[in-house]
Amino acid sequence: MRIGMVCPYAWDVPGGVQFHVRDLAEHFLARGHEVSVLAPADEEEGLPAYFTSSGRPVAVRYNGSVARLTFGPVTSARVTRWLEAGHFEVLHLHEPMNPSAALMALWASTDEPVVATFHSSVVKSRALQAAQPLLRPSLEKIRGRIAVSQEARANMRRYLRAESFIIPNGVRVDRFRDARPREEWCGTAEAPTLAFLGRCDEPRKGLGVALRAMRAVLDEHPTARLLVAGPGDASVLLRDADPRVVRSTEVLGVVTEEDKASLLASVDTYLAPHLGGESFGIVLVEAMAAGAAVVASDLPAFTDVLDGGRTGVLFETGSADALGHAVLGLLADPERRGTLRALGQDRARVFDWGVVADRVLAVYETVIAGAHGEPDQPTPTGLWGRLVRGVPGGGN
Repeated sequence: MRIGMVCPYAWDVPGGVQFHVRDLAEHFLARGHEVSVLAPADEEEGLPAYFTSSGRPVAVRYNGSVARLTFGPVTSARVTRWLEAGHFEVLHLHEPMNPSAALMALWASTDEPVVATFHSSVVKSRALQAAQPLLRPSLEKIRGRIAVSQEARANMRRYLRAESFIIPNGVRVDRFRDARPREEWCGTAEAPTLAFLGRCDEPRKGLGVALRAMRAVLDEHPTARLLVAGPGDASVLLRDADPRVVRSTEVLGVVTEEDKASLLASVDTYLAPHLGGESFGIVLVEAMAAGAAVVASDLPAFTDVLDGGRTGVLFETGSADALGHAVLGLLADPERRGTLRALGQDRARVFDWGVVADRVLAVYETVIAGAHGEPDQPTPTGLWGRLVRGVPGGGN
């Protein structure tokens, strides 16, 4: 099958959507499919052979974070050339409601059956509400809609009044399950290690909550360590933290995928103190697969991933006291940590790419079969034609 995928966010900047597209593309390539990915990139050298750049991204604040996107005439030209050269049997767009290459590919698509994956769990967006009349004709070209979680599906219902398949993000479970612990990251009963992964300077990731919770942990375990991995500058948060917490915190910066897996396999507990804006929880799945006991905010997306709290400990979102109490409870109960590790590794199998990709492929096959069963439609022209092109009856 010839598959075209469009990622809206900068390919060379770490992010959940980028990793999702990368892993799905590489899984399908390994299965013998032809895959081409279009996305923004700052540098066009050293990128995989299946990748095409839609141009240099620009930073845009969105959903409590900073998204790096491309849009405009240059992107439009690159999208059009890529579609014409690809002759794709199916076009898979990610986050097509963003002003990005994915939306422009939707506008430019003609005969390719379109599948879209919605990752976002934006609670309220005036921009999306205002843009609905313009976006709706184009979004009707999407034949198969996928949401990565109940939260993302609720977002689709809110803004698009549309239903979708729920297919979660995927994880290379074996890579994390087989990761080797690193001695310098392993803890002991007297000196346990905890891990946080995420953008250090993005408030919604909750590092500040973890640092405040560490005060209670250090009261009981004075030599405990918090290992912080991910991009961003943690110095502002550490400057205002308890001096004991500062001494117990090790900032690792950006780590490789291999080191991330080893880190999660080494620590006693993984902390996910996020404050909101999460539609899934891919790092929770990675932590479970690696055998870490997970303590996470009781966000709906995290609650779903942890099977209602069966495979991890949930605490009140934003409460450092509740997080500290949850961590201390786990550290005091090695047997429970062992149970959560076993349950978590079983749970992670649900999100393995071997399972997830088969479900995505089934959506592809469904929309392709449906497209072949429809009569040809006249192709509208002009600007409005670009917006409605491919919609049944769009030119009438």
